[in-house]
Amino acid sequence: MKVREITLDQLDPRKFVEEKVEEIRSTVGDDLAINALSGGVDSSTVTMLGNRALGDRLKTYFIDNGLMREGEPEYVVSLFRSLGVKVNFIDARKEFFEALKGVRDPEEKREAITQTFYRKVFGKIVKESGIRYLLQGTNYTDVEETVSKIKRQHNVLSQLGIDTEKAFGYRVIEPIIQLRKPAVRRVARFLGLPKAICDRPPFPGPALAARVIGEVTPERISIVRKATAIVEEELCNVKAFQYFAILHEDRVTGLRGGKREFGFQVEVRCWNSLDARTGSPTKLSYNILERLAERITSEVDGVVSVTYNITRKPPSTIEAV
Repeated sequence: MKVREITLDQLDPRKFVEEKVEEIRSTVGDDLAINALSGGVDSSTVTMLGNRALGDRLKTYFIDNGLMREGEPEYVVSLFRSLGVKVNFIDARKEFFEALKGVRDPEEKREAITQTFYRKVFGKIVKESGIRYLLQGTNYTDVEETVSKIKRQHNVLSQLGIDTEKAFGYRVIEPIIQLRKPAVRRVARFLGLPKAICDRPPFPGPALAARVIGEVTPERISIVRKATAIVEEELCNVKAFQYFAILHEDRVTGLRGGKREFGFQVEVRCWNSLDARTGSPTKLSYNILERLAERITSEVDGVVSVTYNITRKPPSTIEAV
């Protein structure tokens, strides 16, 4: 990897912000730049850096791909507008679900999301606008995992030899590419982003599609979205790096109302980690696990089984897909 990491110990948030703001200004010059805001700490930090550097010359878009957490689109757009960032909302749910139809392979799903985002949806916006600079929230771990072929991150492009100017018509600027997640959080706090953004659990680029094993459909996303909301509500006070729900592909045998029911299986994962390179399952109390199982099976239609992951990373990974 040619990217030089800035570790948490090395990071001076004030100096970093000043340098990146100046880099963005000098690169973009008098032109416009564009970025996509997801509400995760990476894209949120880049949005604030770009807004500080360019003001109204940064055009920010929120792309609703239908794969976000419960209430996410409304919350993120409202929050950033309150922070003085003009956010344009795009409903692209149809395009993403059409691209994912019948796709089960993890890498093919990630590629379908990448192509839909960069070519069909956001790429179309960039092309029609004529804007030649894209600000993107690629972090150091994204590049590391992709280059090492652990898993393809949707926002890693130039490091794979993709010429974005030739392929998509714009140049990519990656202000936080030298930082891992804890360092990004520190910069986010310095920029004045609220705790709800700075401290929220990491969320994958492919969104809830990374938490559905097998085909991604609106119905299956709805199940994992509801289960995720319960997991995040129940574990929000647990000191952990990340926690979420996963929907398995095959149905399993359950029993409800005295009758057999072939239902869904949800897996809960909760991780202790510093930077996502390694991780260990959080040792949750049995009372918490029991409450999670009770709520998910009673509040999410069709779920009859809840399991808890107890495998370290490696050999597991933090996300399932």
